[in-house]
Amino acid sequence: MNNFQITSALVPMSTDDPSVAALRQAVAAHLARYTGQTRTHTESDLRAFLAWCAERRLDPLAAHRVHVELYVRWMQENRRYKPSTISRRLSVVIGFYRTAVIDGVLTASPADHVRRPHVPPESPTLGLSHLQFEAMLQAARVSVNINDFALVTMLGLLGLRIFEACGANIQDLREEHGHRVLKVRGKGGKVVLTPLPPAVQRAIERAVDRREEGPILRNRQGGRMDRHAATRRLHHLADDAGINLPRMHPHMLRHTFVTTMLDAGVDLRDVQIAARHADPRTTMRYDRARKNLDRHPNYILAAYMASGT
Repeated sequence: MNNFQITSALVPMSTDDPSVAALRQAVAAHLARYTGQTRTHTESDLRAFLAWCAERRLDPLAAHRVHVELYVRWMQENRRYKPSTISRRLSVVIGFYRTAVIDGVLTASPADHVRRPHVPPESPTLGLSHLQFEAMLQAARVSVNINDFALVTMLGLLGLRIFEACGANIQDLREEHGHRVLKVRGKGGKVVLTPLPPAVQRAIERAVDRREEGPILRNRQGGRMDRHAATRRLHHLADDAGINLPRMHPHMLRHTFVTTMLDAGVDLRDVQIAARHADPRTTMRYDRARKNLDRHPNYILAAYMASGT
């Protein structure tokens, strides 16, 4: 879907209303700044705000700070969204109005001084424990579905986001400086080469099943696996592994990827690079055990100075 089609879906056509025409132009200008999955997610969050405005017969380009505050309050009290979700959606609204100011559509942004909700420093997403992850890997390894082991290893041992794993193609596999690697297309269209440990390489080769092109992960009909099919497979594998969780979803394995490396003592900077987090604070939010006294730096310093004490 191109940018014009997305804008048409967000803002209805109107040939005689200049305010609608201005809004359509502002939406198109903002979405043009993004590509790929980032644009898809931005469009989804912006759609929610525009729908909220439409229900209240409010022109988004005539909104004031109080309207944006009321939108935040509506998400908190009516929708009961998590602080992280509210913060993300508010960021999209702030970005939309900032673009409108840059383009001269507005003289000032009504969202500039809106207070963001407090987002807890810990990630609300729960990962798997070490034993649960091992059980998940074992269940995937013996599964009759050849895609299961590749799915779990790509999420849990490579730390791929679900859209990255589902979007990976056989043509993205290659040799680089003696390493078998996978070309991953991430957020914002960024492309990185991710080395494949032997277990992951074997899992992917099993899923590829001697094919020369097409998606690595396939659904039961032979088409490309999507996030919904992946979630269903993970539910089945969790049941087979005897893992009882209220909600199993793909991001739990990426969370497990980060926390397992931190628990193994991998340096935070190296984990940040592996997870492809732009900000180290994002990586730290995943670290469930960072307050664990067993890992307190006092012990490292004392061990280093042992000869003098």
